[in-house]
Amino acid sequence: MTTNLLHLYRDKIVQSKSGALDPTQQVLVDDPAQAHALKLLNQLFNELNLQHSVDADSTSADKVINQANHTIGVYLWGDVGRGKTFLMDLFYSNLITDRKLRLHFHRFMAEVHHQLNTSKGVSDPLVHIAHLYAEQYQIICFDEFFVSDIGDAIILGRLFEHLFSHGVILVATSNIEVNRLYEGGLQRERFLPFIDLFKKQVQEVELSGEIDHRINQQASSTRCEQISLNPSMDHENFIALAGRHYPHQAAVCTTHNHISICNRSIPYQAMVNKLIWFNFEDICDGPRSQLDYIEIASSFDHVVVDEVPQLGGEVRSWIKARGTEDAAVGTKTGERQLNYATNDDPARRFISLVDELYDQKVSLTVCSIFNIDELYTGGALSFEFRRTISRLIEMKRWD
Repeated sequence: MTTNLLHLYRDKIVQSKSGALDPTQQVLVDDPAQAHALKLLNQLFNELNLQHSVDADSTSADKVINQANHTIGVYLWGDVGRGKTFLMDLFYSNLITDRKLRLHFHRFMAEVHHQLNTSKGVSDPLVHIAHLYAEQYQIICFDEFFVSDIGDAIILGRLFEHLFSHGVILVATSNIEVNRLYEGGLQRERFLPFIDLFKKQVQEVELSGEIDHRINQQASSTRCEQISLNPSMDHENFIALAGRHYPHQAAVCTTHNHISICNRSIPYQAMVNKLIWFNFEDICDGPRSQLDYIEIASSFDHVVVDEVPQLGGEVRSWIKARGTEDAAVGTKTGERQLNYATNDDPARRFISLVDELYDQKVSLTVCSIFNIDELYTGGALSFEFRRTISRLIEMKRWD
């Protein structure tokens, strides 16, 4: 019997209401706005599973590749908390092929940059990288597709031109429609051919429902309680937290030491097994990158970030030389004006940390004297931080 995503979706809702999935998680509700997205995902789902059922001899393999060249992917976009990631993960986890990859988009770009750095001497490294991905994967699923850097924008255009030519299919989630990708970005005209190509390779569907699935509508607590945070973390509270996760090891607590992440030393306040407590300044207000957060999320099951301040603030204008983030693609030197708040650099790192922990299902305890929706007071990252607020509300329940 053919698996149907709509049936799986209904089953998840029933199991969620009964508490069979996880009683600590949000109770799923049937959302009519997700119906069209499910229809498109189910169509793609059935096509891919049908292709997988073809016998794995050489002739059949060629047939699969040829069919993939005519298969259209799906691009799910909409406001935060509308269930985009949930639907994509439902689709991905039930695909029977092994030739699939699911990554947060920032992690994918970090991998591509790493491969570019290790492809010295290759005449056209992006063609080489596209070939490597196409050999391993028939379908790639991205969560939070978002382009903010001219270097990434140019890399994406050339990389996906070759991925699509190899028949790689894309399913992605995003908060914005395709036509607005990299909107207002430096040299955006160089990115427009990618948008044209992209729209030919995916079916775009907006999840326009009114339900924010990360706000627990059926909880006895008010929204104010759901967005509140513990003001601070101390040693006693940390030991109590450790005792819930590691009851036999809570007393064996290492304090005020350092861990090595990406060959850099990062101080921490305390650690028990795979539970670690960082001060915000140490983890987000310094020379940290997405690669640091990827390694942290891979190394720990629960992260505490204490003393999170208000971020953003009054927007100021800055002059920045082109080429600082564009050097990898050889853009011309010049100057451009940027508008952002003084606390937007640590805010951007905090966004990346939350995204990576969320994507790898790592629990996060945030401590601040401010509520979740007071953490960002305005600036260039207001759009991106709305996703962070929504995710922090959901992750708060994971505790």
